[in-house]
Amino acid sequence: MSEMPAREAGEVFGPRMTLFADVLSVGLATAVASLPLLTAPAALSTACAVLRGAREDQPATAGRYFALLRRRLRTGDLAAGAFAVAGMLLLAADLALARAGLPGAPLFAVVAAAIGACAMVVGLRACARRESLTDWRTAVREAARDSVRDVGGSGLVLLAVATAALCAWMLVPLAFLAPGPLALAVTAVDVRRGG
Repeated sequence: MSEMPAREAGEVFGPRMTLFADVLSVGLATAVASLPLLTAPAALSTACAVLRGAREDQPATAGRYFALLRRRLRTGDLAAGAFAVAGMLLLAADLALARAGLPGAPLFAVVAAAIGACAMVVGLRACARRESLTDWRTAVREAARDSVRDVGGSGLVLLAVATAALCAWMLVPLAFLAPGPLALAVTAVDVRRGG
């Protein structure tokens, strides 16, 4: 078991509490950057990159986050955002049709929810990959492969989403902090897969 460095003289909190604070600040920055919705994949991908950099002793701060996000926003990032929003709208429409009482609606709702969950896992795992900073197609392709090969990791991603959603549902202001721990979780799953 690796030991965390001891606190320096005058330091109030140890390195773990500092990482926790950094994750929350990056989460808040991600929530703000995701408000236009089209920027959500790029915002989460940037959060994952910033948190991954913490392993290499780079600062995981909101300032570094916004600097990286400013440099990387491009047409491909907005196209990924448009694709994600279209997918969410399609899923919402499918579930609304299932609630309308069409024949076979219960089975259709289950299948639509399962497809939506799989697409969400692939999308989140794509955001955690390094390739998402430059090439979304490669990131999504590799994330889809990882999702099939690493079913346990995909389950962990689903648990992270469920936890973030539950926290946001229980206390609405937590919705603005939830992207940080979610980004940390999907990054950890990707690092775990790579290791």
